[in-house]
Amino acid sequence: MLRSGQPRAVRAGLWHLVALSAIRAYAGVMPQPEITQRDLRNRSKEIMDAVEHGRSFTVTRDGHRIGELIPLRRRRRFVTRADFAAMSRNAPLVDAAQFRADLDAVADSELSSPYDR
Repeated sequence: MLRSGQPRAVRAGLWHLVALSAIRAYAGVMPQPEITQRDLRNRSKEIMDAVEHGRSFTVTRDGHRIGELIPLRRRRRFVTRADFAAMSRNAPLVDAAQFRADLDAVADSELSSPYDR
């Protein structure tokens, strides 16, 4: 708690830290919870379940950070027709003649057998 008797610089510094932590919390940049190597070993199922549900952890050994446990991004296997149409609206137009000319410039259009060498 701030007291009016504290120097102004101290009060300003504390408010700066409070504001910074509020900004981090709002932006979702809060520090990850730290777990010790022993906690990871003893509570691995509980911790891995939390990671599976989107939580991240920083692993420490002897008080030093040694790694992070972060969830993998899940890839969608299917794109709906509506999503494809929405993404395609912003795609650049393709000139078929220019596309074919570009392909001909880089690819060998002659059919050949790899065994003729």
